[in-house]
Amino acid sequence: MDLLHAMGPDTVVITSSDLPPRLGDRFLVSLGSQRHVRPDGSRTTQRVRIEVPKVDAVFVGTGDLFAAMLLAWTHHYPNDLKTACEKTFSVMHHVIQRTISYAHELAGPGRRPSPPQLELRMIQSKADIEDPAIVTEATVIS
Repeated sequence: MDLLHAMGPDTVVITSSDLPPRLGDRFLVSLGSQRHVRPDGSRTTQRVRIEVPKVDAVFVGTGDLFAAMLLAWTHHYPNDLKTACEKTFSVMHHVIQRTISYAHELAGPGRRPSPPQLELRMIQSKADIEDPAIVTEATVIS
């Protein structure tokens, strides 16, 4: 993350890493880092760690949704990467869970959903996008 900060961006989020998850192999470790300039001119960095459940499906558009949500939530919480990440990852959770439920319903019992059936349920997730219940908590690591 420091290498990416050195290239210019003040906020860096890595959505999946090779780090071992504390919660077990059914989770991915995500990391975030945000630099701030204090009123006195000194710099500080907030780093967070988030463990998110793996999902056995392939979706189109999750990267775009993640980027849009991170931009929106860091705008709402410009000095609180922990909250911005919790909101972002929670939106992702709600949209993906709604999408998976719908896709399995369409596919039928014992059948794997097709890519068109796994199209993200964005409109149906409007309330969760606007104000997600927090289901994924971040840990401040520095």
